[in-house]
Amino acid sequence: MIEVQNKVTVNEKYKDRLFNFIFGSPENKKWTLSLYNAVNGSAYTDENAIEINSIKEALYLGMHNDTSFMISDTINIYEHQSSFNPNMPLRQLQYLGSLYEKYIKENELNKYSSTLLQLPVPKLVVFYNGIRDKRDEIILNLSDSFDERVRAEADVEVRVRMLNVNYGHNQKILDACRPLKEYAWYIDTVRQYHRAMGIESALSRAIDDMPKDFNIRQFMMIHKSEVFSMLLCEYNEEETMNLFKKEGIQQGLQQGQQKHLVEQVCKKLKKCKTAAEIAEDLEEDINEITRICQVAEKYAPDYDVNAIMENL
Repeated sequence: MIEVQNKVTVNEKYKDRLFNFIFGSPENKKWTLSLYNAVNGSAYTDENAIEINSIKEALYLGMHNDTSFMISDTINIYEHQSSFNPNMPLRQLQYLGSLYEKYIKENELNKYSSTLLQLPVPKLVVFYNGIRDKRDEIILNLSDSFDERVRAEADVEVRVRMLNVNYGHNQKILDACRPLKEYAWYIDTVRQYHRAMGIESALSRAIDDMPKDFNIRQFMMIHKSEVFSMLLCEYNEEETMNLFKKEGIQQGLQQGQQKHLVEQVCKKLKKCKTAAEIAEDLEEDINEITRICQVAEKYAPDYDVNAIMENL
């Protein structure tokens, strides 16, 4: 663990996100409480009622979540997503199971007892601020992952509220939680500046241009290096994912072209043509056609194209 100003700690093994740095820190419980009130329409005033219990990767079975905390009789799991993920109900279910296990152990409860345990009510929320246009609120259900034919028979359901917190969305919630609105403004401003300059310059200029009455401004200025590091990680992660998608599309096209070639070769093999004749007919490289023919011979006379592709 390393210490930074204001005693905010950053776990080097756990790559934090700016959203969690703002709303999941024990030192910023007033902002966590403000966010909770905005999401639930409540009016709690005692920030000490917030008990942060986020799962950190280095501490708990290789699993981590963004922000989780207890307040009153609820256990709240808040996740931030910059890209749409329909599998959040499954992930939140896994987090919830781990948090309940932690809760049972810390409170010395016996889950094998004949007495019914009283557990905190789960409240599962995803805060989305990706560039894909999404409605202000979407309910994600675990049952959406089940086969439609047997979905109604499922004994388990998990509901997750996905809230679009891009600047200009969910105005009521953003107005009720000033730090969230200010965070949304900052991300939106970075994106606007990034169209005309490098990402590091955009991050710096957006902080410099942040209105002086913003609640999070001083915090962001004090922890400027951490803020930049987190957002650069997020942007690099997003760019890397886009590269993987492009590579995947290219690989798919190449595989499709090769499969089409194998299909053509198999048709001609069924007509008893030689590799040389096939290469001439298709105007393809003789070495590549010979390689396909050698593999295809193992699957004569039916020539299973999928099996040939796997062997190739």
